[in-house]
Amino acid sequence: MKVSGVDNLLAEMRAAMAVAQGGAIPKITVDATGATDFASVLKSSLDGVAQAQNHAESMQKAFVMGDDKISLSNVMIDMQKANISFQTTVQVRNKVIAAYNDIMNMQV
Repeated sequence: MKVSGVDNLLAEMRAAMAVAQGGAIPKITVDATGATDFASVLKSSLDGVAQAQNHAESMQKAFVMGDDKISLSNVMIDMQKANISFQTTVQVRNKVIAAYNDIMNMQV
């Protein structure tokens, strides 16, 4: 399988995940060769985590203020979604740093 095919599949999976979570479809730039821009993927991922955290916080504040339309279970689910997305981001960061350290420690 070609790398560009994997990149396209990964981009489609991320878009489907964002739609399933009720978010907007992330904007990922693709250059003329069909390769995705790493910076845009990273930025869209971090924006998604920040958006999930902000949404969970706003739901929590609305529930504490006594909004009848918001249930405790919805608040807890949104908080767990935000927590999972943050933990995923931290684990990806750790893997990237470990890979960087492995590459830097290789003997040439």
